[in-house]
Amino acid sequence: MAIISVSLNDQILKDLDKVQKTLGFSGRSEVIRAASRMLIGDSKEKSRLRGAINAVLLVVHHQHSEDAISAIKHSYDDVIKTQIHNHLKEHKCLEIFIIEGDALRIQKLLNSFKTSKKIEYAKLIVA
Repeated sequence: MAIISVSLNDQILKDLDKVQKTLGFSGRSEVIRAASRMLIGDSKEKSRLRGAINAVLLVVHHQHSEDAISAIKHSYDDVIKTQIHNHLKEHKCLEIFIIEGDALRIQKLLNSFKTSKKIEYAKLIVA
């Protein structure tokens, strides 16, 4: 098995340790392997989508990241049908997008959010 080095900020490390204890993983490596399997599985599932789809996209970000959200959102007006914005605790925001359109275009939208350093969480739920 390959050994890799990963840099994590203090909050992610704290959350990782909490997940380890809560779910009973034997160590941090087991948590990271499980998370990697979930991310890979989700990515494979989304890559198989074809044709016209309906979905909901959930995005969580810090309140100061509105400009980044708007830039991405305006690039995908063709598939975003509705957006709901809600303020959460700790200066965070929840965006709920109702989307409809070509699966490949929606995958690009999802990837734009997932790869942005301004986004804490992005999850696509396909109807």
